[in-house]
Amino acid sequence: MTRRLLSALAAGALVATVAGCGMFPQPRTTSTPTAEQVPAALAPYYTQVLVWSDCGDGMECTTARAPLDWSAPDEADDIELALVRQPATTGNLEGSLFVNPGGPGASGYDFVKDSVDFAVSDDLQERFDVVGWDPRGVGRSTAVDCYDGPELDEFLFGNPADAELEVGSPEYVEAATADARDFAAACLERSGDLLEFVDTESTVSDLDMLRAIVGDPQLHYLGYSYGSDIGARYADRYPQKVGRVVLDGATDSQLSSFDVSLAQTSAFGDALRAYLTDCLDQSECPFTSSVDDAIAEVRAVLERLDDSPIRAPDGRALTSSYMSTAIQSALYDEASWEYLTQAFTEVEAGQSETAFLLADFYVDRDENGEYASNMFEAFYAINCVDYPVERDPAVLAEQAERLVEADPIAEPGDLDTLGDVVCAEWPSSFRGDLGPVEGDGAAPIVVVGTTGDPATPYEWAEALSDQLESAVLLTYVGEGHIAYDENDPCIVGAVDAYFLEGTVPEDGLVCTG
Repeated sequence: MTRRLLSALAAGALVATVAGCGMFPQPRTTSTPTAEQVPAALAPYYTQVLVWSDCGDGMECTTARAPLDWSAPDEADDIELALVRQPATTGNLEGSLFVNPGGPGASGYDFVKDSVDFAVSDDLQERFDVVGWDPRGVGRSTAVDCYDGPELDEFLFGNPADAELEVGSPEYVEAATADARDFAAACLERSGDLLEFVDTESTVSDLDMLRAIVGDPQLHYLGYSYGSDIGARYADRYPQKVGRVVLDGATDSQLSSFDVSLAQTSAFGDALRAYLTDCLDQSECPFTSSVDDAIAEVRAVLERLDDSPIRAPDGRALTSSYMSTAIQSALYDEASWEYLTQAFTEVEAGQSETAFLLADFYVDRDENGEYASNMFEAFYAINCVDYPVERDPAVLAEQAERLVEADPIAEPGDLDTLGDVVCAEWPSSFRGDLGPVEGDGAAPIVVVGTTGDPATPYEWAEALSDQLESAVLLTYVGEGHIAYDENDPCIVGAVDAYFLEGTVPEDGLVCTG
């Protein structure tokens, strides 16, 4: 059986679950929209009054309406957008601070409701209404739905090669294409016309409407990972409405899906080397020689799992697909490296508990085999309409070679030349523009990059800060995905001073942790 490369399931920030608590002011039960000059067909959306209700732990929740198709609001049904907010804990209110955790497909609602202390600092909570929302297609909003738990297990971790098919053979291509076609058909059957309108540009339109109906003339926004793409595109389309915007774990909006995969594959390879370097200094490390030798051992582990998967108590077989996902999950955060060491140690002993724990955490699968969110269904749906699909066989073959070369644990034959087979079968296609964003006339925007970030490589932050005319670049020297959650005083201090006082960090400021 062949295995997925480490980049195959790349997504946004993994979210800790830390419940918010404390004393809060009395809820403000309704919002007062700003007065906006918008086309008559959009006025009912921009003037809607949100009614907030208590949803526990000091949080308030509500639902907004948005047109399915912003270009023709009268021609289709509305969709719903689920929001949650923690009101500012003091009376010195700066307005709303919208937060998005990334993905695409991660729930901003859950991120704020369950993890507000992880999302933003206490100082920001004091003076901002912290608002999370599920973008269209995601979670509690009108959402993409494709498969139930067992079917999604098979789709994410199964592989046509399970049937002993030779990778690249006509039979393999037929099986892989059939899997993709079945998934796309199930998404269309369950989700309908929504699939055409879950693109990021539509989400940007939603965000501008949400800004207006919570009563803010300008957008204050903290976007992590893919959330930075939302923020950058917002600044490009609505530069005069930009308030204080921070984009952490920045993406580069002009890249193709292959460019994204290639950069992530290389960055995850670098992160794996960093993990192994650290592991070899630890007494409990299951690897015993050099980093290069350890990489060869990791490759051997994956090959053994394909030949002899380890059966878990729930009946699942730990294959290389699961193990690769476990590796990727742990590489998002240096604090998870010890669990990766434990997973490798267990696998050598014929055990799979920690490997499945890491893989399940990554895809938001609970111990009962249910997926707590639709994150990966939304991930595919959004990406398939956000990027054009490459179909030229010669180009796809060349791309596969480059991906294998970039992955330190890949070998020739590990990856087929089908390219993005799911999006090739998708019922809706890309209609946008992969050109650079500029944000001409926007207020200063803070772009944050982490030098060892495997999911949003540091060069993306450099590229985005060059594209946005008003951007300044803030660099965190360290490992892991995104910087603000590392609680580094330099990063948190600079970001918070910008949000609270409007103090723009010096362009090129470097924080060394």
